[in-house]
Amino acid sequence: MLTKCPVPNSPGTVELGYSLQGCILDFSATIRHTPQASLIDLRGRLTFFEVGVLRENVTRLLGEGRKHIVLNLSGLQYVDSSGIGELARIYVMVLKSGGEMKVVGLSRNIEDILKVTHLYQVFPEFPDEEAALQSFPGVRPGKASENT
Repeated sequence: MLTKCPVPNSPGTVELGYSLQGCILDFSATIRHTPQASLIDLRGRLTFFEVGVLRENVTRLLGEGRKHIVLNLSGLQYVDSSGIGELARIYVMVLKSGGEMKVVGLSRNIEDILKVTHLYQVFPEFPDEEAALQSFPGVRPGKASENT
């Protein structure tokens, strides 16, 4: 049985972890908001067992009308084929809802995986959060102050 477990976090952020029959899975998704976009910081391992956390968070954000999303993958240690598939699915889901999704914080390992799967050509990747935030339509340089 997969159940949600609250994870301690800083004020102004939302973080969910999951447990499988009492065993904590090594994954979390922390959401931060700016005037330009919602940022989702991923940490741990994105595998078959954890993809639901990411899907639920993105679905909720889209339902709230938050259609500009930045995925920060700098804390992601491992991605299996289910995780790669889920990244592609949520990218399409965001686009179909009229939104945009950007990616920052690619480690060498994750970047290599995205290159092998050719998803590197699909995901708009930026060197840092500020550059990703500035790339959204209607954002003027120097206006990406964080509002957590």
